[in-house]
Amino acid sequence: MNLTDLIGTLAAILTTISFLPQALHTFRTKDVRGISLGMYSAFTLGVAMWLIYGLMLGAWPVVIANVVTLALASTILVMKLRYR
Repeated sequence: MNLTDLIGTLAAILTTISFLPQALHTFRTKDVRGISLGMYSAFTLGVAMWLIYGLMLGAWPVVIANVVTLALASTILVMKLRYR
């Protein structure tokens, strides 16, 4: 793995797992008061578009990172809509 791939992989891992604490906290507490519906809606749509972009390019690191991020962000968004 070259330096560019290493940096891209680390960036994908870090930005993807950054949503895990929020998803776990929201799932456990069902407290969604501090979550912006507008921000999570726009973010989730943006991640879905990144996923499509990655698929179109055949860029599997982009695809994998965005599949996981989309799952986490969608989970938070659904909980925001369900528990508000």
